Amino acid sequence: MSLRIAFDLDGVLADMDRELLRLASEMFGSKPSGRRSSGRREASAPAGAPEAGDGAADEVPAADQESELPATLSLRQRRQLWQRVQGTENFWSGLNELEPGEIKRLGALVEQREWEVVFLTRRPASAGESTQLQSQRWLHRHGVRFPSVFVVTGSRGKIAAALQLDVVVDDRPENCLDVVTDSNARAILVWRGDMQLVPGSARRLGIGVVASVKECLDVLEEVDVMHARPPSVLERLKRRLGLSAES
Repeated sequence: MSLRIAFDLDGVLADMDRELLRLASEMFGSKPSGRRSSGRREASAPAGAPEAGDGAADEVPAADQESELPATLSLRQRRQLWQRVQGTENFWSGLNELEPGEIKRLGALVEQREWEVVFLTRRPASAGESTQLQSQRWLHRHGVRFPSVFVVTGSRGKIAAALQLDVVVDDRPENCLDVVTDSNARAILVWRGDMQLVPGSARRLGIGVVASVKECLDVLEEVDVMHARPPSVLERLKRRLGLSAES
């Protein structure tokens, strides 16, 4: 039976943060600090919370919760930044890959191993084509034929349960927690920062942790190769990676 896998886009495959930091620098003079190095989101006011003296301004899109913007940006600036994104023609089509070549490798694995893969994102709309179509074109350009993209806002775990997924790959511990709590799917956390800072509960809850998409694809390939072998072998592999329900 084919593996059914979901990949998050921003922070896993696409480098949204670098483009947001570039825009922030252009708009507010903030010096971009580059992609996150700690694997943790900067502390900031809750999305949509009113700033002191700000009144009832537009809410920050849900995607802000998955970005790594400097804590020095005020909530008003964050809203202005996302308004700039939403007004930019086909913003989502212009992002860079986080790991050049790995999307092409994923596309090849999907065809070779007959994986059933979907891509999940919380991206807000921008000017131009729909978010879904921009994301599909982006994935196709980087090597995935006929990609299935879902623009979502709810629990990743409930989505995983509804789609009967085997694995969900994400860069957010909270999304991975949703997966292992609300579904039978296994979660793989892509953590590009210091491994010492990985939340201690991750492995205890059966969340696998990898340092890159390359490592994640290596794991998935190995799991798929073992898929047809005795279950005890597969379970030992999953346990080693923190993917077993018994972990």
